Amino acid sequence: MHALKRLADAVDATNDWIGRAFAWLTLGMVLTEFIVVLSRYVFGLGSTLMQESIVYMHATVFLVCAGYALAHNGHVRCDIFYATMTPRRRAIVDIIGTLVFLLPMCVLIGWMGWPYVKASWAVMEVSQEGRLGIPAVYLLKTLILVFTGLLTVQAVSLLLQSALVVAGVEPNRGRVDGEPAGGGPAA
Repeated sequence: MHALKRLADAVDATNDWIGRAFAWLTLGMVLTEFIVVLSRYVFGLGSTLMQESIVYMHATVFLVCAGYALAHNGHVRCDIFYATMTPRRRAIVDIIGTLVFLLPMCVLIGWMGWPYVKASWAVMEVSQEGRLGIPAVYLLKTLILVFTGLLTVQAVSLLLQSALVVAGVEPNRGRVDGEPAGGGPAA
């Protein structure tokens, strides 16, 4: 049991670190957008490269930080019944939801995304804007597989933490947020 807790804690800590690190891209997006607007409307200059970089940063934050959001109970959930449940019942709902919905969705996205990403790498896909855009669309598309990988390992952590609650072992779930063990209602 302790090994499972350590594994789940390691996954939580890793996704927490990744999420906090990549969240800084949001500042980069704001600053880049400010520069784009300033250069266009004040100086009459445009930059396709800078505009595309905003899309790349947004996609990176959204896809790479999905595991972080799951670790912090940040994904949307129908809270009408879940909020009033005991920690054990929440854990059972989390196990069922993870096995029936989350993991199959991750597998489907990974399975469908692999040929898409592979084809992009095969031709080293570049921007449709040619030399004006970012010549690395294949890297952007690779984030689809990164997304499924990080979300899948976080789903496994959720399963382990929920199984520990069902087994009566005090989990560390929620420790990432500073919530008491056993979690709390999702936002």
